[in-house]
Amino acid sequence: MRRTATGVRILVRVQPRASSSAIVGVLGDALKVRLTASPVDGAANAALIELLATTFGIPTRAITLVAGASSRTKTVELEGLTEDRIRRLVQP
Repeated sequence: MRRTATGVRILVRVQPRASSSAIVGVLGDALKVRLTASPVDGAANAALIELLATTFGIPTRAITLVAGASSRTKTVELEGLTEDRIRRLVQP
C-alpha cells in the first residue's frame, strides 16, 4: 500500500471464476480478491472495480487500474481513501 497525492495505491491478487465475489484478506503485501467473473474481455477487471467501489464506499470513477490489466496481480489506485481506512475495512 502506498499513499499518493489523491489517495492510495494497492496491490490486488485476483482469483477469477470463484464461486462468489469477495475480499478474502491480505496475502503478503497484496489484497486477495475472489471474483465470479472470468478474465475475458475485461470482465474480471470491471467486476474488481465494482467490488472495490462497493466495499470502500467510493464511486467507480474514483478507482483506476494502474497496472496488470491482463495479470492476476494488479495495481489499483483508490482516490479519496487513506491507508488506515483501507486497513479498517479489510481487517476482520
